Amino acid sequence: MSLISAGQMSQRVRIQQPTVAKDALGAPTQTWSDIATVWADIQPISGREARIADRIAAVVSHQITMRYRSEFNDPKSVSQMRVLFRDRIFSIHAALNVDEANVSVMLLASEGARNG
Repeated sequence: MSLISAGQMSQRVRIQQPTVAKDALGAPTQTWSDIATVWADIQPISGREARIADRIAAVVSHQITMRYRSEFNDPKSVSQMRVLFRDRIFSIHAALNVDEANVSVMLLASEGARNG
């Protein structure tokens, strides 16, 4: 079983999911709502450049570790979530339940690919 100490998780992050709200004219618009604010450990694992919307953009991949949360059980909803750390946005690609022990979760995320 993989235990993580509180000292390893030194970054305060917000987990968000997309929601649809109505604007002033009643038209639907996508906004982001907070699911939780938690302590996490953010580690860069790679970086590259990619062509996105006919522009070159930096894509930095990160591993974000935090205590287990049941919100990450559904792979379909996980791929729509994001993590905010200060003014940085991380798009979540996968959530791995470390050792399937419901103790910690490792998020595989990218920064700079989409800002939603």
